Order: sequence, then structure tokens, then C-alpha cells
Amino acid sequence: MSKKEQDNNLSFLGPLMVDVDGLVLSEEDKQVLTNPLIGGVILFTRNYANKDQLKTLVAEIKALRKPELLIAVDHEGGRVQRFREDFTPLPALAKICTTETVETSHIELAKQHAWLMAAEVLECGIDISFAPVIDLDWKMSEVIGDRALHQHPRAVARLAGAYVQGMHAAGMAATGKHFPGHGSVEADSHVALPIDRRPLEAIRNDISPYRPLIENGLDAVMMAHVIYNKLTRIPAGFSEYWIQSELRGRLGFKGVVFTDDLSMRAADVVGDMQERVNLALYAGCDMALVCNDRPAVLNLIENLSEKVWRNHSDEIIQNRLKTLYSKPSFDTQKLQSLTEWQIAVNTVTALND
Repeated sequence: MSKKEQDNNLSFLGPLMVDVDGLVLSEEDKQVLTNPLIGGVILFTRNYANKDQLKTLVAEIKALRKPELLIAVDHEGGRVQRFREDFTPLPALAKICTTETVETSHIELAKQHAWLMAAEVLECGIDISFAPVIDLDWKMSEVIGDRALHQHPRAVARLAGAYVQGMHAAGMAATGKHFPGHGSVEADSHVALPIDRRPLEAIRNDISPYRPLIENGLDAVMMAHVIYNKLTRIPAGFSEYWIQSELRGRLGFKGVVFTDDLSMRAADVVGDMQERVNLALYAGCDMALVCNDRPAVLNLIENLSEKVWRNHSDEIIQNRLKTLYSKPSFDTQKLQSLTEWQIAVNTVTALND
């Protein structure tokens, strides 16, 4: 692609979400992020020193191009909270409801946890945190574990519904993960290839919380790097069956579909990075995450099919992606002076005791 073509095609968000190395953008980072294949940036703990530094980094990323790149983070609470110092220590989602029955108090806790999480991330200019986890806690998966809201699908549906409401109240789009479900496999997809050997009827039990969430405005879904071998021979994020037939077809989902990180070990089964991206986008994902592998990103920029980024400029896809921009419902400069924030901090941190 020529430089002129690149300049002419920065009017849309590309299909790749990538990472950056440190606390400030390097010259290579800037070159990568202004390529039309890039549509978003995901931040990690290494990108955070303090809130002022993070706000500066986010502003620098946003200033690179129009439309602005989407900026994301995994900031669930518990084990998965990328920013710690100067942020409220969020309890794991499992602490919201530790009883069999979901009470009104648990619903309120879920809303408070979600609002607080989203508000503190939005304060720094970040668009989305990939939350909530919709996986059922079958007491099998160490990588999910207390990241899950509950074991029972009806409980997860109620708690996740409240969580999405809390995120929306703060002005952040919500991303359910990991579709169709990661909680019933032991292997960690970061380092191995999980295989779920259950029949479709059992898997649909794990899927069931998604229906009410979708009906009530779930904005995005992240796919699972799990093979459900009674149905497909590739992980769900590369499968037209799971994305087109189940998620978009049977459930009627019209929002954004993300891959999980394509650098994870479970994605190796598909082939090299270019094959992974091509297959994921062909299957129906709107944005592919490529994290912690800059050589792979540089190779994609050089070699990914022109057809991929031209197809990605489709108006329907672009409109989906742009629904994920943050819309804070409060003055981000005055967050910690808000009574709502002070109440949420006291309520949510009490779960850590």
C-alpha cells in the first residue's frame, strides 16, 4: 500500500488492535498506529506509572489520527486489574455474590462495581474495559475461577445484566467474554489449547446468559480460544458457526465481535499470525487483537491482504466499532469529588475485607 493510499484510508478504523511498548509512544509505535490496518490499542500494566502519565499517553494516541483509535484495557478487578496505584482496588467479580440466590443487594453491588470500574478508566480517557466475564464458574478453569460472576446461568444473567447497566451508566460500552464459554475447560488458553467435549445442548447452557444481555444492549463480545469438538475443529473465534450461526444468527447479536489475543498459545492451531487474522475476520470478527508480538504486527502491516482492510471500511462494521467510543456521564476532571464515586468506593472495597 502506498503512502498516498494509507493517508486516504485513515478515515476508518482498521481491523487490528495492538499494544505499545512503554509509558510513552516510540517513533515505531507512531508509525504502526497510523497504519490503516490499525483500529485500536490495548494497554497493559507496563503502560502505567501514574494517572497523569496514563492520561498523557492516551491523549497522544488519540491525537494521532481521525477517527481516533479505540483504546481498551482489561480492568475487571481481582487478578485482572492492569492499573493499581491511584486506582480503587476492585474485588474479583465472584465476590459480588457468594450465595446460591441473587438478592437485590447483589444486583446493586454489581452496578456499583461496574460503575466504579468504568468511571476510573474513563477518567483517563480510555474507551472500554473488556468486561464483564460471562463464563460460568464450573470450578474447573483456573484462568477463569473468581473472574466469573457465578456458577448458575440465571444468576450470571442477572448479575451481568446489572453490571452492564452500571457500565452504561458511567458511559462505557460493555464487552461480554468469552463466547460461547470458557468456564468448563481446565486448560488455560494463554498457554495451552482447551477442548470442550460437551454436546451443543450443554454448551448452550453456558451461552444462555447472553440472550437477555443482547436483548438489553450488550455492545460487544469477545470470543473464546476454545475448541468445542462436537461442533468444530477450530477455536470459536475462527469459526463461522459460532460467530455467524450462533451469535449473530440464533441470538441476533448486532454489536462488535472481538477475537481474544491471537498471540495466545491456543491460537497456534490455526497457523501463523497472518492466517489467524485472515480466518478470524473471514469468520466474522470485527477486530483482531495481536498483543505482545510487535514483529508479527509489522509483518501483518506489510503482508495482510489489501482486501482485508478494504472490506473493513464497510459502513456497517465502522458504525459498530464507533459505538464503543466512551461517553462519560460525569465531569472526568472531578470524578473523586462526586458523592457517587465516594459511595461506590466505600461499597465496593468493603468486599475486599
